[in-house]
Amino acid sequence: MSGWPVLSLTTFLPLVGVLFLFLIRGEDAASIRNAKHVALWTTVATFIVSLVIVRDFNYTTADFQFVEKAEWLGPISYHMGVDGISMPFVILTTFLMPICIIASWVSVEKRVKEYLIAFLVLETLMIGVFCALDLVLFYLFFEAGLIPMFLLIGIWGGARRIYASFKFFLYTLFGSVLMLLAIMAMYWQAGTTDIPALHAYDFPVEMQTWLWLAFFASLAVKMPMWPVHTWLPDAHVEAPTAASVILAAVLLKMGGYGFLRFSLPMFPDASEFFAPLVFVLSVIGIVYTSLVAMMQEDIKKLIAYSSVAHMGFVTMGIFSLNRQGIDGAIFQMISHGIVSGALFLCVGVVYDRMHTREIKAYGGIVNRMPVYAAVFMLFTMANVGLPGTSGFVGEFLSLMGAFQANTWVAFFATTGVILSAGYALWLYRRVVFGPLEKPSLMHLKDLSAREMFILAPLVVLTLLFGVWPEPIFNVMSASVDNLLSISVSTATAVDPAAVAAR
Repeated sequence: MSGWPVLSLTTFLPLVGVLFLFLIRGEDAASIRNAKHVALWTTVATFIVSLVIVRDFNYTTADFQFVEKAEWLGPISYHMGVDGISMPFVILTTFLMPICIIASWVSVEKRVKEYLIAFLVLETLMIGVFCALDLVLFYLFFEAGLIPMFLLIGIWGGARRIYASFKFFLYTLFGSVLMLLAIMAMYWQAGTTDIPALHAYDFPVEMQTWLWLAFFASLAVKMPMWPVHTWLPDAHVEAPTAASVILAAVLLKMGGYGFLRFSLPMFPDASEFFAPLVFVLSVIGIVYTSLVAMMQEDIKKLIAYSSVAHMGFVTMGIFSLNRQGIDGAIFQMISHGIVSGALFLCVGVVYDRMHTREIKAYGGIVNRMPVYAAVFMLFTMANVGLPGTSGFVGEFLSLMGAFQANTWVAFFATTGVILSAGYALWLYRRVVFGPLEKPSLMHLKDLSAREMFILAPLVVLTLLFGVWPEPIFNVMSASVDNLLSISVSTATAVDPAAVAAR
């Protein structure tokens, strides 16, 4: 085990890059180039440091590791640590950030330094969410992450960026106010905000109901679940490419992570009680948003609705409350982070050339961009859930878990797999295949070296985890076992009279 504060260093190292960016004066080409290099090498260094967590991680224990704790303010403490559930999300975040910086290398032309500062601050806040072991500390990281993403959409977004950024901010902020009230109630009841201590605390059944609903209000918006999903397509359409990647790959996963970290272990009785509600919302979200995706004429908006549908599989798997479902949900979140991020990067590639995301503006680009067509095909197939890609593993296990919990839920959710093949393949055919007739497409150039460098690691991981998912399952195995032992055994030991009273 490493003897130095690796989690704090990983979390706050991006802020060191922010300090260097503040020292860069001027808006000339040399200053902008220096700022880009500072941001890139800061994110690369952060990723390298985070690999120490992978190297020294003990896969055989469910305990929190690399723990750092210091008294902060009264009952609130600076408490950091990771387990098998949170560690993959930390690595996913640090892995994607250098890719996002390189993806923005030529597409962002105004206020470049401020753009890079927003990304580095966002990285610190996202890592902090997955490492925090104090409820108040978690809440601070969780809410503060809204600010840089709000700025990224509102300043560097598209024509309707102001509307999209405020909609994103208000939706997520409103739900989080209820979470804050729940955190206060938990402190008054348990006398602590320490997450491991709260895992061991037995909240009264009646109280669990209200606490679960308060957390659900925030986490469901963050996922997002139907019907509070409408902010996501607008945010994706208006956000710059790199911001869309982080929004889909990391920020959405905070909702699922919150269910795993708080709802199941802290409110097991309420989680079991409300599982049918989550199943209904998940199935509606999967089917409805898949149908809506079929009607979209904007490539980004179609992929955004696809993300909502895939998050439906995640919530369905989590609240199946069995091993296959939770394994599938976590794997699906990691896989979706890779695949959806890659899809948004693919959209950014053609948008940088054509400056439009309208599907009707394309057609037959395989004749001009064969390498791009092959890469886009791979990620489209992974998004559909083709066996041999990472998208298959998570969806299959989530459906297996749902089948064990409720056969009808699994049946209706499976229709989402069919619908996803419909909208994804239809999109691919309209954009890539067909005759090359439009004059604006005649001079398109294939992937540049920079673009291939960005997409290559995502291609490798999509195929690697599709045929060899064991590394992810090994990391989370002990922690998932522990989570099930807390949530399922506690819920099944509920006093029948208490349930009837509720």
